[in-house]
Amino acid sequence: MKKIVHFICILLLFTQTVIAQNSNLKIISHEDMIGMARVGAPKISPDGNWVIYSQGKVFYNTEENTSDLFLVKTDGSEKPRQITFSKAAESDYFWHPKERAIFFVTKKEGDEAGQLYKLSLENGGEAERLTKLSTGVSGPKINAIGNKIIFQSKVFPTAFTDSLSKKMADDKKKIKYKARVFTTFPVRYFDQWLDEKQNHLFVMDVLSGKTQNIFENCSLVKGPGFALGSFEFSPNGTEVVFTASTDQHTAAYQNPSSKIYTISLNGKSVEKLLINDELDYSQIKFSRDGNYLLGLGNAKTNKIYYGNHLYRFDYPGMSNRTELAASLDRPINALEVAPHSFLLSIEDKGYDRLVKIDWEKGEVQKVLGENSGAISSISVNEAGDQIAYNFEKVNAPAEVFTFNFQSHKLSALSKANDVALAKLDLARPEEFWTVSRGKNIRSVLLKPAHFDPNKKYPLFVLMHGGPASSFKDSFGYRWNPYVLASDKMVIVMTDYTGSVGYGEKFAQDIQLDPFKGPGQEILDAAKDAIKRFNFIDESRQAAGGASYGGHLANWMQATTTHFKCLVSHAGLMNSEEQWGTSDVIWGRELMNGGAPWVPTKTWKEQNPMRFAANFKTPILYTVGENDFRVPINNSLTSWSITQRLKIPAKLIVFPEENHWILKPENSRFHYKEVMEWVEKYL
Repeated sequence: MKKIVHFICILLLFTQTVIAQNSNLKIISHEDMIGMARVGAPKISPDGNWVIYSQGKVFYNTEENTSDLFLVKTDGSEKPRQITFSKAAESDYFWHPKERAIFFVTKKEGDEAGQLYKLSLENGGEAERLTKLSTGVSGPKINAIGNKIIFQSKVFPTAFTDSLSKKMADDKKKIKYKARVFTTFPVRYFDQWLDEKQNHLFVMDVLSGKTQNIFENCSLVKGPGFALGSFEFSPNGTEVVFTASTDQHTAAYQNPSSKIYTISLNGKSVEKLLINDELDYSQIKFSRDGNYLLGLGNAKTNKIYYGNHLYRFDYPGMSNRTELAASLDRPINALEVAPHSFLLSIEDKGYDRLVKIDWEKGEVQKVLGENSGAISSISVNEAGDQIAYNFEKVNAPAEVFTFNFQSHKLSALSKANDVALAKLDLARPEEFWTVSRGKNIRSVLLKPAHFDPNKKYPLFVLMHGGPASSFKDSFGYRWNPYVLASDKMVIVMTDYTGSVGYGEKFAQDIQLDPFKGPGQEILDAAKDAIKRFNFIDESRQAAGGASYGGHLANWMQATTTHFKCLVSHAGLMNSEEQWGTSDVIWGRELMNGGAPWVPTKTWKEQNPMRFAANFKTPILYTVGENDFRVPINNSLTSWSITQRLKIPAKLIVFPEENHWILKPENSRFHYKEVMEWVEKYL
């Protein structure tokens, strides 16, 4: 008995010490979150000695925002050095394959649009502008010997010279009436109305600066459904291989497909590489020896898309299509080429891991990433013995790291947020699994700052969007769980059926069951959390989410009184209305088993508005007025229902925002309103 009492005393003393230590750390505020340095994708030099990356800061006064390029040694032996100082941000940066020089796209004073610049790191001085196109430059890539660059630019379909592009743009400005005229679908995308412009491929001679639109004689661009995808120089450097859709205008009644083509650098010869291939290809890469073309593709089916499958072709014959790593069954986030293998960032049960695939045998080998963090933006040096990449965790924004395959040395390079993070109380979340509907469902629980195990805390169930997404171990700015939790609430985040990273079947099982099944899993996970963690107050629970998470919040409103209050951002209320007004519609038919006028079981039984008579829970609605993914009419319908039924509710419309609340001041107000709403009822 004395031993037990002694043990309890030690345990209580340890607990009090931990609480005292945590109380010395700061609770993260919105200001802390916004103030984090934004570290971009690294690019490792061909010789493996240097890394460049972007780093910026975001301010509430957006005119003060900064983003510049930094240079650092691969081994981390020196502090990073800022090498650009322009007001505009640099993007699409890459190394010259032979020289100690870099290229990037930026919009400097006097530029009509973003232009391509070259900066010599050997000689120093100002960056040299290489292009002057009124339509700008994006996605540039350089060939192996460094004398040609290809890039894309958005132009009018028949404007194959920049002078004609300027004339057509000027002529449109002179038209006195203002009207948008459409004859094909879609008419808008995400937050923009579409026009007739297309992305075309341009090739530039690095020495002379001569630039040519190589699609001038390409018949593909003359059709109504053309859309450019991925592109790469061919191994011999005389052609460009690219993916493109020619049936984008059919998106109202099928999933458009993207095929693989090759075009000569002078634009006089275009060829479809796979004549009878049924796959839809999103990205292509060549093996270092040029013997293989790798494509990320999907078969066209009536299943909702899950991720990409990896296919290898003999090149240039495009024979022997082979699916690599077919048993991997995980979404591919990023793909890079090493001398004898391909490197993939894959999403696996909430973590983005790095794997290596032998391009001959297709064998998969784990490289980096266990049960922590997310690896992305991989860059490989010429020898293939070193990589640079971004690594982040839910409690730490992305930073730049390198890994040496020979020495197995891992080096942290940017360290841009180390000082700020050391002052904050950001404990790691706890993972737990719940059996629901016969499935193992993963959730993560986040304790509030200054956590006291002797207290009882309310529970906020945070539901992710997608649905083809997940609660990854990565830092977020739009729904940061640490800011939401503060020192007041426990957060539970559940990867319901439809989430990715758990296998293709798990992701596709949401089809025909968009809300009922996932909603039940979320409720079961919350119930399980309360059983497991005695510091949760069962009597005080709320739920909320954005996009598909907002849909689920509205479904909870329709089907349960379990929660004291709800938060729905960009959530559909009437799935039939959402079908007709969203920028994408075919996937919604697949989800519900047919068109809205077909009385399928899903349309009838899993549409929140059809259960409005059950609505009782106080709810906060937020929406961006420029959201074309879940248009504002859904939030207005939701608001009208609550007013008609006299349910406590609040509607907040952000006139300048789209599907996401991005402007810092709007974001701060949004967080404040969400937190005050939840605290009011809990």
